[in-house]
Amino acid sequence: MRHRIAVIGGGPGGLTFARVLHRHDHPVTVLERDPAPDARPPGGTLDLHEELGQLAMDKAGLLAEFQALSRPEGQAMRILDTDGTVLRDWRPRPDDRANPEIDRKQLRDLLLGPLDVQWGRGVTEVVPGTRDGVVVHFADGRQETFDLVVGADGAWSRVRPAVSSVTPHYTGVTSVETSLDDVDTRHPDLARLIGDGSVAVYGVNRALVAQRNSGGHVKVYARFRAPLDWHTNLDLADVEAVRSSLLALFDGWAAPVLDLLRHGTVFVPRPLYVLPVSHTWPHVPGVTLLGDAAHLMPPLGAGANLAMLEGAELAESIAAAPGPGDLDEAIRAFEQQMWARASRWAKITTAGLERLVSPDPTEAIAHWDQVQPS
Repeated sequence: MRHRIAVIGGGPGGLTFARVLHRHDHPVTVLERDPAPDARPPGGTLDLHEELGQLAMDKAGLLAEFQALSRPEGQAMRILDTDGTVLRDWRPRPDDRANPEIDRKQLRDLLLGPLDVQWGRGVTEVVPGTRDGVVVHFADGRQETFDLVVGADGAWSRVRPAVSSVTPHYTGVTSVETSLDDVDTRHPDLARLIGDGSVAVYGVNRALVAQRNSGGHVKVYARFRAPLDWHTNLDLADVEAVRSSLLALFDGWAAPVLDLLRHGTVFVPRPLYVLPVSHTWPHVPGVTLLGDAAHLMPPLGAGANLAMLEGAELAESIAAAPGPGDLDEAIRAFEQQMWARASRWAKITTAGLERLVSPDPTEAIAHWDQVQPS
């Protein structure tokens, strides 16, 4: 008899898990709180690492499709001084496929494929250990029972409390996101400044990063160290007030750099939260986590990659488990492997955030000198 499996969350990790199970002809229920695929902006671009996200796409049978959509040129990166001087300018080789970029929407649509996602299914609670299995409670008052529930529902997971009492804590760094559309036509000078990939500028306890997406769309991130309540006297719905506040925060930086903020249209604050570096939990039969639900870490390129590979590996383990007892052993083994790898990446990204938003801007450049190929 096939296991009754549900994955909560339709992000990269949850969809990869479902897609690999689908490839192995194993049914899975995908539950997503958003009412539709395009209910909210999908977010920026992702770089999928050869040994992580791309490996997951291969396990899903989608590597060729990913390669056709991805942008290897998006690996380019330029670092400027606050006065606009170019300090570093890394450009990928024509055959470099180490970390090509892909828009989140493109990746999501590719993973969705034939999957039957239940949209608008907000989960309020997951209760393991009942006679019939794991009970999932929904916001509309209904409930369903499964043999296994996988929490792939992000930072504020509704599944996590079933296995762990730990909650995310604020890093002390906030990111305010804005964007530019049709940049090559409307802002050609900024298009040249950003190049094919991204441009970053580092100052004392603050940074400004712009990253090209497909179709002339650019995401801009202003990051700075501040209390969680830094905006107490600021109306976040007042675009001009937020813009003025950010321009004051980056006062004295080169005019072309500040134009990244001047031309932004909507500003979205995103305080950066993390889980403890080595977050684990006592194994709970019938429930497990992956991605940000399991190991939320600074957004430095690892999170989605880890979630996707974890989803793929967990699906393969389940597909290879012949009976109910084997299913639980497969989940235990998966968790041990996930915890070890995630802990390594959490240490790397935590140290990276400390250097990238630092009292000493040279720490940021030193970080990228170590990361970028020579």
